[in-house]
Amino acid sequence: MQWIFCLLAICFLSCNKSEPYSFFVAGHVYGKPSPKSIGVHPPFVEKFGLIKSTPNMSFGVLTGDMVFMDSDKHWDSLHTDLKPLDIPIYKAPGNHELVRKRKEYESRFGKTYSAFIQNGDLFIFLDPLLEKWSITGEQLDFLKSTLIRNQELNGNIFVFFHQLLWWSPDNKFKNVAPNWIGYRGDSCNFESVVLPLFEKTNQPVFMFAGDVGAYSDKNSFFYHKEKNITLVASGMGGNKKDNFLIIKVNGWKKVEIEMIALNGDDVNALGEIEDYKLPKE
Repeated sequence: MQWIFCLLAICFLSCNKSEPYSFFVAGHVYGKPSPKSIGVHPPFVEKFGLIKSTPNMSFGVLTGDMVFMDSDKHWDSLHTDLKPLDIPIYKAPGNHELVRKRKEYESRFGKTYSAFIQNGDLFIFLDPLLEKWSITGEQLDFLKSTLIRNQELNGNIFVFFHQLLWWSPDNKFKNVAPNWIGYRGDSCNFESVVLPLFEKTNQPVFMFAGDVGAYSDKNSFFYHKEKNITLVASGMGGNKKDNFLIIKVNGWKKVEIEMIALNGDDVNALGEIEDYKLPKE
């Protein structure tokens, strides 16, 4: 009887195991804020070999400010530089892509918010610039219906956007300085509306923002975990603590976030992600 129980347990574990996969997340990949910044930030390009050698690398995500100027020249250079990776690249657009030429961006790439499933995990892309850093109207309807429609997945939820939506001048994140707070409304609904939607899922939620790292005197990385929500900001361009992320998801849905330094040793130069928790006041 005991061997039957063990056999059933092994079968249960095997049947509930999924294929492991990895992906990278990179913010502000045009690099230094300058009209001369065309294509991908060169120190990031130098890490492409590391990305390609990562086991089960499936795709990449760019979390906004992919090009300094929304022009054919800049887009062509970006795509040419990324081509050697030879994997799908998903985009969460930022102010450099949308503020001046939203219609052109949508014509090139389609809707600025979307979702897909990967190995039983849910991936969601949001566009805070549609409504001054708030998620409202049709986009909020999309978010709610996406979460409801996929509530039986019971896997991880990964969410991507450009702005640090959790930042406010009068909340606990006020000292976490993003690159820029332009086009932000007087009040935003992240804490009051968006965050509670994800908390109610009771699933592990990982939110990634990319508007950091452009300036050496501001944050290049941020990490905060509370309840079932993990907030992460990562970016490059300031040439001091530039970084990107490699996310590894094993067969039992456990998520590992690696912060990769662009300057110095890949995984040790910037310390551990827990070193970047919310500063104590």
